[in-house]
Amino acid sequence: MGSASDKVSGMANKAAGNIKQAAGKATGSREMQAKGRMQEMKGEAQEAKGKAKDAVKKIIDKA
Repeated sequence: MGSASDKVSGMANKAAGNIKQAAGKATGSREMQAKGRMQEMKGEAQEAKGKAKDAVKKIIDKA
């Protein structure tokens, strides 16, 4: 995946994770809240990966 697709996937996972967490809170499901938090963290990692790819590309382009 390219950096842009990593960032987009990350944002989508963060949004879905937030929705799952809210649904878990509304229904009292700790399991759903935990799954939502895990998905949100996955999204954060994907975004970080995309940003890291951008940084490496900038360094390579300068060389």
